[in-house]
Amino acid sequence: MKNAEPILQVRDLHKNFNGVAAVDGVSFDVASGSVVGFIGANGAGKTTTMRMMAGVDLPDSGEVTVCGFDAAADAVQVRRLVGWMPDSYGAYAHLSVLEYLDFYARLCGLRGPERMARVREVVEFSGLQELGARPAAGLSKGMAQRLCLGRALLPRPRVLIMDEPAAGLDPQARMDFKQAVAALQKQGVTLFISSHILSELEEMCDSLLFIDKGRIVHQGLRGSLCAEGEVPRTVVVEIRVAGMVEELFQWLEGAAAWTLTERLAGGAKAEFGLNSEQALAGELRRMLEGGLQVSSFHPQQRRLEEVFVEVLKARGAAAR
Repeated sequence: MKNAEPILQVRDLHKNFNGVAAVDGVSFDVASGSVVGFIGANGAGKTTTMRMMAGVDLPDSGEVTVCGFDAAADAVQVRRLVGWMPDSYGAYAHLSVLEYLDFYARLCGLRGPERMARVREVVEFSGLQELGARPAAGLSKGMAQRLCLGRALLPRPRVLIMDEPAAGLDPQARMDFKQAVAALQKQGVTLFISSHILSELEEMCDSLLFIDKGRIVHQGLRGSLCAEGEVPRTVVVEIRVAGMVEELFQWLEGAAAWTLTERLAGGAKAEFGLNSEQALAGELRRMLEGGLQVSSFHPQQRRLEEVFVEVLKARGAAAR
């Protein structure tokens, strides 16, 4: 169950490398029990921000607090609360999967029966049951991600920060990952997941956080993003007709509000100049009254990547 109270707070975070601002005044809150997608292009500042959130790196200025603990001043306590899953992990050449997890369980301070039980729980949750004796350094991309997730879960973190966890995974592994995210959220874990591919995160996340050139440019859901900037209010509609496709093409080409974008077998894709349910309903009625035998009429939601790029362009134009 999500809680309105923030479990993680980031305030005016700055980090420079050789005079270049990788993170430039980043601030945001993360609600307890939520799943937040952290989105931006390669080099936008995602990994640097998350490393500071996890207490792996220190900021030049600003602060991160987790459950009220400062990530810099209370680093040991924060590392007990935060699980960090980087985009790649170091595997020791002579350790099996079970030995690898057992080694990290010891580093987390787990001892005796408690350690053994926790390793078994993590192995089961991560789907590593059949890989226990395999060398940790010789796993496929998907199995390696499962092992990295298992390692991050060993201390039972309240917050799990994941850097590009679905990158390079096959379709089945991506589906497994989504199921794991849902299961962890159900257990009360707060998840903060980065990606430069919006489609990986949109279905899973309660909110989306966008970073560009080291600065936060948007926080919210698809609807609030689409409301920002000078984003065109057009919609693409796929229209199918019963045996009258040439008449459909002619109708669209003669309608001022429509632009025929693709001819299909049995129909067309066309852009309508006003993205409104009422206006679309009126256009469908006009088609039917005009004698077109419309069998399907489906407005297509624009890809969130396209909307985001347009918002960035609008912001850039406004700044000039």
